[in-house]
Amino acid sequence: MTTDAADLARLDRAHIIHPYLPGSATERVVMTEGSGCRLTDSEGRSYLDATGGLWLAQVGHGRTELADVAHEQMRKLEYFTSFWEFSNDRAIELAARLAEIAPEPLNHVYFTSGGSEGNEAAIKMARYYHHRRGESSRTWILARSKAYHGIGYGGGSATGFPLYHEGFAPMMPHVSHLTPPWPYRTELYDGQDPTDFLIRELEDRIAEIGPQNIAAMIGEPIMGVGGMLVPPADYWPRVREVLDRHGILLIFDEVVTAYGRVGEWFAAQYFGVTPDIIVTAKGITSGYVPLGALLVGDHVAEALLLEHGFPMGYTYNGHPVATAVAAANLRIIEEEGMLARATSLGAFLHSELEGQLGELPILGEIRSVGMMLAVELVKDRDTREPLPLHPDRMPHDVIRRETGVIVRDSAHSLVLSPPLVMSEAEAKEAASALRSVLERTAPTGEIRAA
Repeated sequence: MTTDAADLARLDRAHIIHPYLPGSATERVVMTEGSGCRLTDSEGRSYLDATGGLWLAQVGHGRTELADVAHEQMRKLEYFTSFWEFSNDRAIELAARLAEIAPEPLNHVYFTSGGSEGNEAAIKMARYYHHRRGESSRTWILARSKAYHGIGYGGGSATGFPLYHEGFAPMMPHVSHLTPPWPYRTELYDGQDPTDFLIRELEDRIAEIGPQNIAAMIGEPIMGVGGMLVPPADYWPRVREVLDRHGILLIFDEVVTAYGRVGEWFAAQYFGVTPDIIVTAKGITSGYVPLGALLVGDHVAEALLLEHGFPMGYTYNGHPVATAVAAANLRIIEEEGMLARATSLGAFLHSELEGQLGELPILGEIRSVGMMLAVELVKDRDTREPLPLHPDRMPHDVIRRETGVIVRDSAHSLVLSPPLVMSEAEAKEAASALRSVLERTAPTGEIRAA
């Protein structure tokens, strides 16, 4: 097995298809080690991971105790199916723990291997729930523009970016997209209160489609890929009230927001709203092994479990190694006080970003809830026109190459979602890295040389 950096990069280019990377791109950053918030690549360069991978490294990299749990479980029972009457002790224990920390009455758990599988299952559950109740006409799914719900055909159709539909059509029918809650973009709401506008739009859309035809609304409590969009505090409670009035289920896609990211176990608790189904993944294991879990309300589970049960399953439903690691990961989050830490450190990082970037003319606003943060970049502060982006000189790429700090570009914003173990010194380092590049970025999007 090769460890030569150049050879690894060559083999990668020859054999791996990377998401969102064109074949003409030659650069490869090959990570080989991680500890806490730090990563090391095959050339020995160190990085500060301010993205948590893809929003998921809650407990940080290199936790040997999680590796030990996986090793012990593999020696005992590496896998057996969870179809039919079969189960395993680790999956049962994790399901019971999830029911403890979830909002009532979400007492039932359906395991998957990740978020995309989870959203597929949730959409099917919503439709099947109504079918079992004699309302088979309820097939429509309400979603939002700028939503991201994974890469399957159900979740991908609910995703609200044309990029993810182009070339994959026809998408799943009976999906309708609504305006996203993005208070900074006041132009979206015709000068009205954002929540008033959005609730009126929701009511109008329900009337247009017919409430008897709508199964569910799916939404990220905070829209991650859309640019870490935080809705007004009254948005989700008012959405819930409208949906309840029309017998429409609410699905929270908490693939990003669950397990401490926002300072609570679930963003549902942060917003004071209980959905009918919560889709989770990512932080449930902090990325150490793939796993997802749907938390399902009693009323939904009761309908699903009639007759022959819910007629879909994944090979790795309730995988014993993954569920053992997840249970250990949740213990670490709880024992090390990471929910409270996400709130306090997130506020500290927000303050550092304000202090470093507040006077820059291209700063639109800084948004944050817990350890989810976004820096929105604009060409003009008064008009709020988005900063033009140059594909060969994207700010997040320049920040990584020049400072070793990894952040993510998302909808004209730079998004940070660090591990919850980030130190204050590392938070200052991240904020300073952003300033070092953004202070050289012109309103045209061009970045001057250092």
